[in-house]
Amino acid sequence: MGRPVRNLLSRDIIARAALAVVDENGPGGLTMRALAERLGVKAASLYNHVASKDELLDALAELVNAEIDLAPLEPRAGAVPGGEDWRADVARYARGYRQVFLRHPNTIALLARRRVEASRQLLGYDKLLAALIAAGLAPADAAEAAAALDYLVLGSALETFTEGFARPAADYRPHYPALAGALEASAERGGGPGGLDERGFELALRLLLGGLLVGG
Repeated sequence: MGRPVRNLLSRDIIARAALAVVDENGPGGLTMRALAERLGVKAASLYNHVASKDELLDALAELVNAEIDLAPLEPRAGAVPGGEDWRADVARYARGYRQVFLRHPNTIALLARRRVEASRQLLGYDKLLAALIAAGLAPADAAEAAAALDYLVLGSALETFTEGFARPAADYRPHYPALAGALEASAERGGGPGGLDERGFELALRLLLGGLLVGG
């Protein structure tokens, strides 16, 4: 009888464990030692699959970005260049992109300032830029629109507007009446604590996409 094989490792298994560590413990919790402990192996064995912490982050970026649905960016049969459908498609993509990082907000600090090398990251940007250019934007304008979309999506996933106001809205009224009134009015629109954040994101997305001039 052969020896039982324990703790089989692969790059994907290691990346998934790293994502779990970051989700649970924050970006500072991701160390090779913590990752090895989670997998039940010696830290040295990780280096047979990821040569460095930098390579581990590339694998993590690949895994997280694979969750982003790129289907809304695929060319539509019979679509008219510059037609209005492209804005709805990019909005669908942006919402899905944001949902991924709302699930994994702790990864933003690790990935947002790194070089873009993971193949799935590169594919996502290529698909987005191709969709924007096909809609009629000049390549330089498409690059700026993609950057703006990144700022909006990642910024809104990393930091929420409403979490900054922990007190009941009425508590702000004596010294900050406009703030109190606006928070109360927003609460009346429903959606619970996250309603304002969702509406704020949707407003910013509409303004961004609506402000892009195509075919100019």
